[in-house]
Amino acid sequence: MGHDATLNAGDIARLADVGRAAVSNWRRRYDDFPQPVGGTAASPLFSLPEIEEWLRRNGKSYEMSLGDRVWQRLRASGDDLRLGDLVGCAGAFLLYLSRDPGGWRRVTRGPELAKGLHQTATAATSDLPVPVDWDLIDTRLYRLIADLAAEQGPLAAFELLCERYVEAHSRQLAVTRPDVAELMARLARFELDPAGGVRTVLDPSCGVGALLLPFSGARVLGQEAGDTGALLTAVRLLLRDPDARVVAGDALRLDGFPGARADVVVCDPPFNERAWGYEELTGDPRWEYGLPPRGESELAWVQHCLAHARPGGLVAILMPAASASRRPGKRIRGNLLRAGALRAVITLSAGGPDLWLLRRPEAGERPPSLVLMVDADGGVPAAEAAWRAFAADPEAEPPGAAHAVRIIDLLDDEVDLSPARHRPHPGDEHADLGFGGVRDRFLASVASLPRALPAIGVLTGARDLPSASVGELVRAGLVTVHQGPARMATDAGDLPVLTAADLVSGGRPSGRTTPDPGHVVLEPGDVVATTTATDGAARTLAEGGAVLGPQLHLYRVDPERMDPDFLAGYLRYAGTAGTNRSHPGASRVDARRVRIPRVSLSEQRAYGRAFRELLALEDGLRETTALGETLVRLGFDGLAGGRLRPEA
Repeated sequence: MGHDATLNAGDIARLADVGRAAVSNWRRRYDDFPQPVGGTAASPLFSLPEIEEWLRRNGKSYEMSLGDRVWQRLRASGDDLRLGDLVGCAGAFLLYLSRDPGGWRRVTRGPELAKGLHQTATAATSDLPVPVDWDLIDTRLYRLIADLAAEQGPLAAFELLCERYVEAHSRQLAVTRPDVAELMARLARFELDPAGGVRTVLDPSCGVGALLLPFSGARVLGQEAGDTGALLTAVRLLLRDPDARVVAGDALRLDGFPGARADVVVCDPPFNERAWGYEELTGDPRWEYGLPPRGESELAWVQHCLAHARPGGLVAILMPAASASRRPGKRIRGNLLRAGALRAVITLSAGGPDLWLLRRPEAGERPPSLVLMVDADGGVPAAEAAWRAFAADPEAEPPGAAHAVRIIDLLDDEVDLSPARHRPHPGDEHADLGFGGVRDRFLASVASLPRALPAIGVLTGARDLPSASVGELVRAGLVTVHQGPARMATDAGDLPVLTAADLVSGGRPSGRTTPDPGHVVLEPGDVVATTTATDGAARTLAEGGAVLGPQLHLYRVDPERMDPDFLAGYLRYAGTAGTNRSHPGASRVDARRVRIPRVSLSEQRAYGRAFRELLALEDGLRETTALGETLVRLGFDGLAGGRLRPEA
């Protein structure tokens, strides 16, 4: 490579302490911005010396941290195809430093650093899954890495390098989302021991170790097909806990832990692999529930994981959404259900992947009669709440978009386990009223709709009113803004939580959490809005006492200068119209940019009343629609089942 070090746009943004958008803006606005020296059109690389010179020339301050200097030198030590090997070598060196700091000091006094590392570091890191080529890194870079370890500690230093590596190879590496990895760990701990005790954990397709990191304190076993991933995972685990073992190799063809049984098996396997070993593994004893079809490699991983779970042990595995319904896999899905091995299928986001929770049956136990289906519109917290409720009492209806389905009802010609197919019918909360009761409710709701229409006049031309952004209103003291936490456990405790789903539906706070000084307590008259452009909900609260949940913003107005319903109406419009997003295609609304007309307080109140009446009409339409759908379903069920008859 013709340059000492290169940077991508993210590296430049960190160097100059700006956002990535600012770097893109510089490239467009400044003709003298350095040209790429490598990479691709989608992810160009720039020369570090040229970028530093350009920043100095344009008066833009920057600071290269020691971690960034190490990363840039590491990246410049070879081409991107060997970047993983370079990071692995750096990680092995950091593991050596953590285990034998005295040995490192002795090596630095020797005449040949590389030779000394081969002798001492190899012995100190003999439990790594693959041999380390210590010649990949030069003496100067080893010393920089040692300085970084002294500054941040070996573990933090290596996590920084792993983070940069994953970012640089984001298109090639499939890394499990951190919140999903944490969810899988929490669900496993809760199922096996509410106190959180798990003795042994296995991940047979561990990638760079994302699913194993949350299980601190347990004996951790990992296997990864690629040498690089196995090495990175081993270093990440061993820097945290010596009771870890990682092997390299394809777990389906060459099981690295034959006969091992774990309390928990977690897995995010490769999807849609046809060359997984179908021919040579046809008679494998792991296929207890049926030979996986050639095109269903994921069902091979499911059975491999179950084979490594102890009786009563849990398997948490991510699966493509299609695995729940593809016809070739229906026999295995049916056998998993009949044996009571499959306990839940959870859709975490539209399009998948789905999370399958399985339990290896114990000898002689009676198979369960129900399986949990969760279409988790509320994301990770909703999935966790549904599983905890189902595990505590399978017969009770779980919260949210979850449903306990009878296994016998699934054993049809399709054995379709797609959660969306088994969602409760809209409005089923009224189904216990029977056809007559629901009909009366529906007619009353329809009759009330005309009265709910607000008095709104039609103008011949659009009004052009002066306006101010929400950010300007905040600076003027008319509005105070609070943001909900990024994450919050909403399934335990006594303190009510207003969730995004509650706000959209107009329901009462459904979450529960424990008190915390950081919680934002809601007050009557507060305006609460969702932060996502897809929901577009905003309401003025009539009651207080609950706390603000994730993905929500609170706007507390000065009632002597601003009407809350007026503000809520414009925030609602900004979300549903898709305007004021942080950038085109973004899923979040930038509330600071929402424009609010500057009109008198009396006119604000008139607009606010109209907005409030429109919102009430929307809630009434939603209720009427739900009642109508329930009425139609009960009508078909009753006529076809002989409980209703047509009247003359």
